[in-house]
Amino acid sequence: MKHGITLDNPHLWSRVLRTVACALALAGCGGGVESGGTGAPVFASGTITGFGSIVVGSVHFDDSRASVTDADGGARSRDDLRLGMSTEVRGAAIGTDAAGTPVSVATSIVFGSELLGRLTAIDRAANRIVVLGQTVDIGAATVFDDASVSGGPAALSVGDVLEVYALFDAATGRYGATRIERKTGVTSFVLRGPVTRLDTGAKAFTIGSERVSYAAFAGTLPAGLANGAFLRVRLSTVQVAGTWVVSALSDGVQRPLDRDEVRLDGRVSAFVSATRFSVDGVTVDASAVNPNGVALGVRVEVEGTASGDTLVASKVKVKSEAESEGQDFELRGSVASLNPAASSFVVRGVTVVYSGATTEFKNGTAANLAGGVSVEVRGKLSANGTQLAATRITLR
Repeated sequence: MKHGITLDNPHLWSRVLRTVACALALAGCGGGVESGGTGAPVFASGTITGFGSIVVGSVHFDDSRASVTDADGGARSRDDLRLGMSTEVRGAAIGTDAAGTPVSVATSIVFGSELLGRLTAIDRAANRIVVLGQTVDIGAATVFDDASVSGGPAALSVGDVLEVYALFDAATGRYGATRIERKTGVTSFVLRGPVTRLDTGAKAFTIGSERVSYAAFAGTLPAGLANGAFLRVRLSTVQVAGTWVVSALSDGVQRPLDRDEVRLDGRVSAFVSATRFSVDGVTVDASAVNPNGVALGVRVEVEGTASGDTLVASKVKVKSEAESEGQDFELRGSVASLNPAASSFVVRGVTVVYSGATTEFKNGTAANLAGGVSVEVRGKLSANGTQLAATRITLR
């Protein structure tokens, strides 16, 4: 009988090497790595809630060496990533830094919006808009692009073409916006959501309120095309006889694919029971944890392992609407520009505003702020969603 671990098995050898590489990479992020990491690759899906490394699902991912692409497969840069964007991140094992923060090194990042289309209606009293026929809720955690929509919701006008990053609420059929940008020069629209009223004979289906035809689509159809399946469709900008025409069509779900660590932050998009449901199109088996409060449309954070296309949950946390709307954002980085007169500065493309009455300073004061100074910022969005109102600024 042999004792200990042998490395005769090439798969085991590969796993050991990967574990060591992950540990070394995480150590380079700052702080040591604790034994919480499995040594296996991680998949995380959710909204970007911070920068320094990007923060998705409470994990800080070092994005300095990651490949970044959009949902159409186009090569992009980490500088294209913004607060509120919907992302899928693959990376090294999750460890912890010296402060106990979950950290990983991202190997790939994919970001994509749920809607790109024309704004056709605004209900300012209800904080709702209609984009590409879909009702979109605007909340306290909706980020507005400061460059294209500098006035926030008040700056929107019917006829604008908007790109909306959002969480789809299957219980209401509405989209909860996490980020909104105004676009120009758009040659096609985008719609992502669950399929209903599929007619394979007529080659048409419905997403939300909109009828979509794929009769002229010459590409390969997703294998899982069926009612309830999440699709991402690119559409012509003009309807034909009240129907949108598909120019590109793909599976709208990023699959975890046998990852040993998976984290999802999203809404329950299909519900069979508290132990069998889907989050943003990903099937979850929660029989090991039997959570309370899970229902269609509820926002959840799920952790576990992926077996095929199914996430086997080890933890399910139900997030209240108040918790979702009270989202804290965080930034780590160097001050790129400073405007003392406006009590503001910019870190990684985000304008931060501070106040002597509401902002706590650590390791210094506002007088110590200057270009190039390293800071950590926590805060909530300003009233119009275009800036980060700092509650705490730590100078490094």
